[in-house]
Amino acid sequence: MNSSTDSPNKATTPPLLLGEKALDFPLGDQLPALGEAISVAPGVLWIRMSLPFALDHINLWLLEDSESPSEGTRHGWTAVDCGVTNDGTQAAWEQLFIDVLKNLPILRVVVTHMHPDHMGLAHWLCAKFKAPLWMSATEYQSALLGSTGTSDFGGPSTQRFFADHGWRDPADQAQVNERIAYYGDMVPSVPRSYHRLFEGTTLTIGGQSWRCISGWGHSPEHMALFCDATHTLISGDMVLPKISTNVSVSAQEPESDSLALFLASLKKFDSLPEDTLVLPSHGRPFRGLHKRTAQLHEHHADRLQEVLAACSQKPGSAFDMLPVLFKRPLNFHQTTFAMGESVAHLHTLWYEGKVDRIKDAQGVWRFCAIA
Repeated sequence: MNSSTDSPNKATTPPLLLGEKALDFPLGDQLPALGEAISVAPGVLWIRMSLPFALDHINLWLLEDSESPSEGTRHGWTAVDCGVTNDGTQAAWEQLFIDVLKNLPILRVVVTHMHPDHMGLAHWLCAKFKAPLWMSATEYQSALLGSTGTSDFGGPSTQRFFADHGWRDPADQAQVNERIAYYGDMVPSVPRSYHRLFEGTTLTIGGQSWRCISGWGHSPEHMALFCDATHTLISGDMVLPKISTNVSVSAQEPESDSLALFLASLKKFDSLPEDTLVLPSHGRPFRGLHKRTAQLHEHHADRLQEVLAACSQKPGSAFDMLPVLFKRPLNFHQTTFAMGESVAHLHTLWYEGKVDRIKDAQGVWRFCAIA
């Protein structure tokens, strides 16, 4: 799945590692242990779940909440994101129900976007507590299609897409072709109804208003949540403190300009207060939002310049650009994400009129700089 947890450039790009030093981490190196929680803002608890990826964790958030049905006020929690579906994550949640939630119910499940580490256990939490699911329509429909196998995030269409962009190793192509159940294995089910989030939707959670801020490029219609009263941003995968979010073009939308969409989305955070506390899905809570978004703009500008320089030397495919963008060897799993990122950078240059593209005799898209 096109998730930042699998982005192959997350720990290898020196500017980003240096950039982390410019940020303020109010909790220092403190991390919540599995099955435990740390209070990070008024009414907000930070929990952390394991992941079966190179990056081994996801941050989830519990917000104190209440509702007032006809029989009286009921206290509980809103869960923001869920973790992948596996026995370990489910067991960690079970421990949290006893030790952290104090047997108070989850009243609502909010999912920032459809990637498996965020969506995986939504069906289980919603069913267990009869809690409604809240997410954007595009993310919900994408999750539903992926979990039912209607839209493959691997399989023949992805195999052809990668081949069109130069990844033609027969063994790798066969492996991509077999990944039909990749998403469904981690998101085996999706709740059959949901409440729709829009840009600007305001959720009242525990007496506080949380405003939705939509974002594109990393996923179809990602929703971050901002609380004006406490200057707290649940950023999901849109803004991470140390790693660069995976921004990819996929077989489902092969002509997209994902990187331009992502960079435009980052500008939505410019109006938030300077002292905003950012609660990211990966890494530690931090302050320095505007510094971080500026770093991300600079990072991608540098990568675009490197790709343009390579295309000026000779026409190249997205596969040819992998060593330009990623400075270490990539395994198969990392390459599936790196290919999407490579196409994204080439497409931005193409839409900006800085490169042209042609299909060669083998049917591979090759990009060349325009003099």
